[in-house]
Amino acid sequence: MWLILIKLAWRNIFRNKRRTLIASIAIGIGLAALIFADALMIGMAENMVRTATASFLGDAQMHRVGFRDAQEVSLTIQALDEVTTGLAQEEIVEHFTQRVLASGMITSPANVSAIVLVGVHPLTEKFLSQIDDAITEGVYFEGESSRDIVIGAKLAELLEIGLGDRVVVTVAQAESGDLSQEMFRISGIYQFAGEEMNSGMAFVRIEKAREMLAIGNAAHEIAIKFTSLAYAQDPTLPFWKTYSEHGNEVLSWTELMSQLTAILEMTQYSKYIMGAILFLVVVFGIINTLFMSLYERMFEFGVLRAVGTRPFGMARVILFEAGALAIVSIGLGAMLGFVLTAVFAHVGIDYTGIEMTGVTMQEFIRPIMTVQQFTVYPVWLFIFTIIAGLYPARYAAKMSPAAAMRRSF
Repeated sequence: MWLILIKLAWRNIFRNKRRTLIASIAIGIGLAALIFADALMIGMAENMVRTATASFLGDAQMHRVGFRDAQEVSLTIQALDEVTTGLAQEEIVEHFTQRVLASGMITSPANVSAIVLVGVHPLTEKFLSQIDDAITEGVYFEGESSRDIVIGAKLAELLEIGLGDRVVVTVAQAESGDLSQEMFRISGIYQFAGEEMNSGMAFVRIEKAREMLAIGNAAHEIAIKFTSLAYAQDPTLPFWKTYSEHGNEVLSWTELMSQLTAILEMTQYSKYIMGAILFLVVVFGIINTLFMSLYERMFEFGVLRAVGTRPFGMARVILFEAGALAIVSIGLGAMLGFVLTAVFAHVGIDYTGIEMTGVTMQEFIRPIMTVQQFTVYPVWLFIFTIIAGLYPARYAAKMSPAAAMRRSF
């Protein structure tokens, strides 16, 4: 019986090939749009997270409690040697680097500007930030000179200086508050899409920064890169509790950039809303197609009722036709969605330079395909199609044989 209904459904929907093709394409476009939109959102989210963490932030950071709010140079990480020894033995930690941070002033013969002076270990910093890759002029701390400084292109433009020029950096020492000044030579100029890093940060060797701040071998920040980004998104990881001791706190990028986390959560809701709208449009298309098919065959349905076909049997014919239409639509939609997503995944979408929630895009956005897009969404489309078919199926089940045959003439 089921095999007969399946064959009948396929024959019925292809009685009018043009109508079925138009309806299937319309429904398939809706599915393809949902697949592409989901892939684009995943690609955008990964791009934003990768840009935020790889540029300078890292997957996680450790500070002294209160340092992020007060930015006091005296608030250095406690038990630094114990902490670094532990991090070096952690299996989930791929790289980490120490940093010294201080607000200061940078002066050139032409101008003066406020900056954040960042002391770094060049050898380990390259694994946690992209400063070395963003160098457009000069080099990134080559040689042994302690008076090399690397600045952003916007800051160089503001100070009206170039490669090899000298600048004076002024900071306040940790304990006494006395001003400390040092002269540096511009050894490298980098270019980032983000305005803040281009114009407000200057990098020197960590030993020189410590000397200027008079903090010994201390550090204000440890940036951490995990072997997998998933560790940074796991709040139950014992790592957080283990290293949030001795007055220190270790936070993942999800906490350091809570606004980005909120935006990523909102994209999930927007995906559900868009899916609901698309499926609503699909539902009306299915109902319209099934009713047109039903009215064309009103005499046949009248004869079926007249020879004793039960109402449930009538409804079942319509539902099987709805299922057949859904399968054709899913096939077309999945193929279209795959091709569309694959093309843009290869070509990419240029959003470079656009800032979103404090993150400036630095690379093309490439949609990312997942198995869920080609399994869950088609299943839901099939379910919605069957649900949409209940209305015309109910209409067919309740029709009167005499009225149906009379209306067909």
